[in-house]
Amino acid sequence: MAKLVLSMDGLVLKEIPLLKERISIGRKAHNDIQIDNMAISGEHAAVVTILNDSFLEDLNSTNGTLVNGQSVKKHFLKDGDAIELGKYKMKYLTVAVTPGEAASYDKSILFQSNPLPVVANLGDPLAPAGAPAAASAPLPPAAAIQLLTGSNAGRELQLTKTLTTLGKPGVQVAVIARRQHGYFLTHVEGAHFPAVNGKTLESQSHCLADHDVIEIAGVKMEFFVKG
Repeated sequence: MAKLVLSMDGLVLKEIPLLKERISIGRKAHNDIQIDNMAISGEHAAVVTILNDSFLEDLNSTNGTLVNGQSVKKHFLKDGDAIELGKYKMKYLTVAVTPGEAASYDKSILFQSNPLPVVANLGDPLAPAGAPAAASAPLPPAAAIQLLTGSNAGRELQLTKTLTTLGKPGVQVAVIARRQHGYFLTHVEGAHFPAVNGKTLESQSHCLADHDVIEIAGVKMEFFVKG
């Protein structure tokens, strides 16, 4: 489990365990973490937690969000990261998971170097706030990805979960979200964005088409619709 420690001018205000999939931060009262300060936007940022991993997303705030002194839009959080929102600071801290807890997670290794887990039964944290849950809407046809390069070339991964995380922390991380209208690839972390069919993506989500070739963290894979 991870937590955020909120402070201002060196004074710790509260500790927030990341027990929810999505923790919203902002000035308005409906946020999970409300910071009543005019330097904070009504809906400033959000922290999305996927099993043992969390990433921070700035929600187009007026004054921006800093992590370790650098302005970010999306950032894969690491233990000890310092988040700044105006005069307020939040430190991201992780707590070790016991072997018994780790065994209960559904993980599928795609990359041998620091693989990220495949997410099981989570809602889509990249959907707009207030959007209906994906489980209540018809889902697209079943799909999968097949690795084309790397030590696991030829392996297939079924995209049966609502959100699948791919990549290498600190290098490049992306997610494939299974939504009502199809499968969408979104960049999460890394200086370089994923590529589809040789074209580098922008910051917006990209709707995948049958037989698209995706490249993430130097590994190529083919997306295909089954049936």
